[in-house]
Amino acid sequence: MTDSSLANQTYGAIPDMKKLIPIAVLALGAAVFAAVAFAQPSTESKAKEAAAQVVSEPTQEEAVQEDKMVYVEMVTSKGTMYIALNDTKAPISTANFLSYVEDGFYDNTIFHRVIKGFMIQGGGFAEGLKKKDPKAGIKNEWTNGLKNTRGTIAMARLGNQPDSGTSQFFINLADNGFLDQPRDGAGYAVFGHLVKGEEVLDAIGNAKTAPQGMHGDVPVETITINSVTKLSEEKAIELGLVEAEG
Repeated sequence: MTDSSLANQTYGAIPDMKKLIPIAVLALGAAVFAAVAFAQPSTESKAKEAAAQVVSEPTQEEAVQEDKMVYVEMVTSKGTMYIALNDTKAPISTANFLSYVEDGFYDNTIFHRVIKGFMIQGGGFAEGLKKKDPKAGIKNEWTNGLKNTRGTIAMARLGNQPDSGTSQFFINLADNGFLDQPRDGAGYAVFGHLVKGEEVLDAIGNAKTAPQGMHGDVPVETITINSVTKLSEEKAIELGLVEAEG
């Protein structure tokens, strides 16, 4: 067999490439166009879904920043505590507390009930357990999502009377989750938390107590709330309270 016949035997079955090239190019172009056309709506759809998720699902940090906080300074005979009131989640309780602050109602009152490892309670009595005359009770905001954890401030109220909270409040010395449960139809409404002054909270919480008349767990040494003052936003920033919130 000659070289030429070998060449014919080897390559004779290959089609004419000049005729096939234009067809192949057209077919490839059509395939690419179809792939792009198919992918485009899917990409746009995913982009829209992602954008929707960004709008509808804020981060935890953004959610915290949305809450409007009002800061107050509570000067006691044991030191000063700074408290942030959550005007977003507990607007009724916050407005109620601030109304007493603005009236000077809390000045020279006492912490009349202290239970070590549980809570400290005040806002209703002057020295000598002289009861003060509060305003009408408010709606109980116990379902606002705020929990009775250490350092939180909540509304005191009468048992079996959910909407009986007035001027009295308590600050939790520990995580008291049972107060979040509706044992008598409702839990106890938290409306803020301690920002600075944890050592003062503990000093009050460790006070020696004894029964006095009809009252139990009264501090033997009188613990006075000298004053409670609402702080301006500028003052809260100056004191580092906003920064302490994180």
